[in-house]
Amino acid sequence: MDLLIPSLPTPLQELTDEIITKAGIRLFIKRDDLIHPTVSGNKWRKLKYNLQQARTENSTTLLTFGGAYSNHLYATAAAGNALGLKTIGIVRGEDYHGNLTSTLLFCQEQNMKLHFVSRQEYRERNNPEYLAELGIKFGKPYLIPEGGTSELALKGVEEMTFEVENELNRKPDFYAVAVGTGGTAAGILSSGSDVLAFSALKGGSFLKDDIKNLLTEKDYIGNLQLFTEYHFGGYAKWKPELITFMTEFKQNHNIQLEQVYTAKMFFGLYDLIKQDFFKKDTVIVAVHTGGLQGLLEVES
Repeated sequence: MDLLIPSLPTPLQELTDEIITKAGIRLFIKRDDLIHPTVSGNKWRKLKYNLQQARTENSTTLLTFGGAYSNHLYATAAAGNALGLKTIGIVRGEDYHGNLTSTLLFCQEQNMKLHFVSRQEYRERNNPEYLAELGIKFGKPYLIPEGGTSELALKGVEEMTFEVENELNRKPDFYAVAVGTGGTAAGILSSGSDVLAFSALKGGSFLKDDIKNLLTEKDYIGNLQLFTEYHFGGYAKWKPELITFMTEFKQNHNIQLEQVYTAKMFFGLYDLIKQDFFKKDTVIVAVHTGGLQGLLEVES
């Protein structure tokens, strides 16, 4: 990881505004968007030990999965290029082959080879037989799951909670985090912390089982509350109301969010705060998981 030197610990910044003050709570934002220029946020945390393991195994190629707007593909392409590793991205949706998003263009610029598959084939991404076929086809690369979500990823995310507790001098009552594959939420839960998880996907109730399945080997985990109503139409979808919220948030706090993950999480969190969901003096740490390169690069 010597070519991917992070800025650690990332800042923990307290947010104050009329809504927070009225609720009588304390809200902090963990600025993991500042961890690295191209491998930002939870992606750096989740890739850290995967990349170390790839080096241990003397792998020269990384293969992973993602959609056309994937922060994970973006980060893996950048990390692999910096470390001198070849990268292969299995991209959901053959229709993007001749219509590259700026995320995919960046991946190409970082020398990632993009392999486009149908949405039906993409559903096989966790099937051992399919993975074995990919291994044969692409010369036995080191496989990283979609979103970087693996047991190694959980270890990297858990380290973020150690930073927070050192900065706060206590464990927060809740962490708030956006959810795509569930790896970040699972990593925080593995530290014994309670998590408010906000699905960025439509119909994201399945994420609860996915997160629990990632934690089967853990003896002590925190409590999970999953909120599925703040997806604004689904992954990479947005509505004007969300953009207005992003704009006002930046004006109030001088922090940029993006509409795929972090804005949806903060929108949901503020909605709960306004509903008096939290007791007085509750301490919440919301994790800024980066992904700002995807700002307003969305499906119409």
